[in-house]
Amino acid sequence: MSTSNRVIARVRRHKRVRKAIYGMPDRPRLSVYRSLSHVYAQIIDDVSGKTLVASCSLNRKEATVLGSKSDVAKGVGEHIAKLARAANIEKVVFDRGGYLYHGRVKALAEAARAGGLIF
Repeated sequence: MSTSNRVIARVRRHKRVRKAIYGMPDRPRLSVYRSLSHVYAQIIDDVSGKTLVASCSLNRKEATVLGSKSDVAKGVGEHIAKLARAANIEKVVFDRGGYLYHGRVKALAEAARAGGLIF
């Protein structure tokens, strides 16, 4: 499978998943995006179309952890959970972005759960 076909398949999966997942004000959506080098997470209220909290492995000293990519994703998950608690967000809907629940996505989700987010 070529790279473009893989990206198209992921986007197709993401569209299919987003039909069922919708972030409400009382339960916003935790969206995950992973590039080859970094991982991004944001909590979004889809009703107002606003990002409430965001974290990434790019420039955040709080979220940056040395080690493997999964360790870095774990740091981003812990950081997003800390920011969400500060914004009085407890419950979220997890949007894996069409990625398999494995590796970096799973590490981020488990760290966010351990940090106090409920999903």
